[in-house]
Amino acid sequence: MSGTPEHVDVLIVGAGLSGVGAAYHVQRAFPGRTYAILEMREAIGGTWDLFRYPGIRSDSDMFTLGYRFRPWLGDKAIADGGSILEYVRDTAAEGGIDKHIRYRHRVVRADWSSIDDRWTVTADHDGESVTMTANFLFSCSGYYRYDEGYTPDFAGMQRFRGPVVHPQHWPQQLEVAGKRVVIIGSGATAVTLGPALTEQGAQVIMLQRSPSYIISMPARDAIADRLRRILPARAAYGLARAKNVGFSTAMYQISQRYPKRMRAWIHGLQERWLPAGYDIDTHFNPPYNPWDQRLCLVPDGDLFRAIRHDKLEMVTDRIETFTETGLHLESGRDLEADIIITATGLNLVAFGDIALTVDGEPVELPNTMAYKAMMLSDVPNFAFIIGYTNASWTLKADLVCEYVVRLLRYMDSHGYAKATPVRDPSVGTAPFLDFEPGYVLRALDRLPKQGDRAPWKLHMNYLRDLPKLRYGTVTDPAMRFERASKPDRVSSAP
Repeated sequence: MSGTPEHVDVLIVGAGLSGVGAAYHVQRAFPGRTYAILEMREAIGGTWDLFRYPGIRSDSDMFTLGYRFRPWLGDKAIADGGSILEYVRDTAAEGGIDKHIRYRHRVVRADWSSIDDRWTVTADHDGESVTMTANFLFSCSGYYRYDEGYTPDFAGMQRFRGPVVHPQHWPQQLEVAGKRVVIIGSGATAVTLGPALTEQGAQVIMLQRSPSYIISMPARDAIADRLRRILPARAAYGLARAKNVGFSTAMYQISQRYPKRMRAWIHGLQERWLPAGYDIDTHFNPPYNPWDQRLCLVPDGDLFRAIRHDKLEMVTDRIETFTETGLHLESGRDLEADIIITATGLNLVAFGDIALTVDGEPVELPNTMAYKAMMLSDVPNFAFIIGYTNASWTLKADLVCEYVVRLLRYMDSHGYAKATPVRDPSVGTAPFLDFEPGYVLRALDRLPKQGDRAPWKLHMNYLRDLPKLRYGTVTDPAMRFERASKPDRVSSAP
């Protein structure tokens, strides 16, 4: 390649829910600032464009998964994937954000130069290397690999004569009507797929190694519907959002403080939803406490309804081996199947697996510490979005975007070219995510650390983060601001 690389003030990686939101905040706050979005795939939407399996939907209500700045006007609080994708794409189109997206650009490395006070970002575009430079790099690429889901090394898998499908790569022509389908898994994907496939005429068995907490939630929000009838859309949306934030926060806090009471409450609800005498203790009683892993929501009790109507069977057991016609379990039971679905989780990867360097030195993520769960120690002008594990992803995404905007404004007003979180050696370390699902535990040794005190300690609590990230100061002893290394190097923002 020859010539000077294209330069932008802010370079955003990822055109999903987070990336589109980040672009909106940057564009609105700095109309004169240049930005671009590099997207590895061919379309907007991220998760909501990638996953195409039957029944895909939100596992958070849309009044909190929707953007704070753009009301969700759909009928359902628990929305299908297609409606969410349309919402994200409409947001991008209405703001002209889609015109800033470079598709099929997979970022492979980003190199910070303190001499130039900028990032040099290298992306692969249809087999060719493309280079751009930016003053600020904003990673909005989520936390899992898009090209590969996680499947354990099951014994004898190659022996099975039928299709084995991972939901992350769902074949659109797969016919399930009249078929015996075994879904391996107990998380959000499995509890979504099970009822959806029964509606398509499949006889479904959900095979789980251990149970998850599963509760029913109305697909429509009755209070939000009433608010919409009497208030303008934005006001109704704001009140519904606040109500749902309060409810979800209370649920989490009660679960953490009174786990036995929460477990008993969930058990009582399931007794009402399931057939009399159903073995709840085997199939719906996890060994961990509520919210040690994410709570699974099913809209209008569709999973429990499928069980009541004998369309779906829960089996709690371990796989000994695949066979030609299904699965042989450790208990000795054989499950006959025409199709096996491995809803066994994700492969977690940080920041799209981009190789980061600072002044030629590789950034080893396990040796870094996350500042306010949105920047990395000793990495200048870099921010990332990773949402809450116990609430809606977008609640955290909106707060991070607002903080980044305030940080950039502060830098502009004081003539600073770079902002770098600097770790105090006395700060103790802890795993980045205090969360126990398999996809997190498998990746903890590849993630940054969190600290034992502010601003390095991660709080999975929107109401605690809100005053700090939206309104709190952007200056503290851990943040180092520096002026341009070259006198003529200044921000192009107004």
